Amino acid sequence: MDLKDGIPLHKQISDWLKQKIETGALASDEKLPSENELSKKFDVSRVTVRRALQTLENDQLIYRCQGLGSFVTDQRTHQSFSILNDFSEELEGSGMKASSKLISFEQVNISDRKDLLSYLGIESKKVAVKIERVRLGDGAPVAYDVTWMPVFYGQLIEGYDLEKTTIFKILEGEFDIPIERGCYRFEATVADRNLANHLNVEPHTPLLQINRISYTIGDKPIYFQKRYYRNDKIVFELMAERPSNTGKNEEKMPFKEFTPVFRDKKQS
Repeated sequence: MDLKDGIPLHKQISDWLKQKIETGALASDEKLPSENELSKKFDVSRVTVRRALQTLENDQLIYRCQGLGSFVTDQRTHQSFSILNDFSEELEGSGMKASSKLISFEQVNISDRKDLLSYLGIESKKVAVKIERVRLGDGAPVAYDVTWMPVFYGQLIEGYDLEKTTIFKILEGEFDIPIERGCYRFEATVADRNLANHLNVEPHTPLLQINRISYTIGDKPIYFQKRYYRNDKIVFELMAERPSNTGKNEEKMPFKEFTPVFRDKKQS
């Protein structure tokens, strides 16, 4: 490839790599030439190469692993999971339109569920709001979740269209109740007949289960949720660092990035 005058060099390089990816000359998960190799190939600085690679990363055509290089993303979308997102925010950039199918919205007696009473901080109460939804991408099932909320918060969202909006958006946008943090737990599970039916998979299909407690100001629990993801729709990628042995007793975040990757709809 000969570089042309009048077009920024980094754009010419990113366009050339993009064409290689889109035509299949660079295959899924294939490693790209290194910054040094690209710099020599096009006789440009590594700064120019980095700008080209950043463009491809922003366009979600490649992902980069520190110390290993850049790789083709197989047309999958990366979103940061180190940031607390709702389902629609997770799907942003995936090329899929997020929506939900509401299965149930009801008040239930949870007096025999000590775990839920503890998670929701309502040990002295007996009732919570339970919400069941199928989460959809372009109308196809991606996940299924069951959410329990203290009655106070559940009554606030009652009447809103949970098939088109999310709990986060209602509480933050309509009631100025910020969702400040979340605590996650990941488990492997299999689909029972109910999950299989809602997710359009066979019974006993492996699923990824994520349990989450979301909190507002003052560490007040907003909800406890169990979400079951189809493994053919999403995987998670983790970027972590080893702690430095400086001897300093500093609290550090070992995870740089924890990313859900939605498979392209053409691959489903």
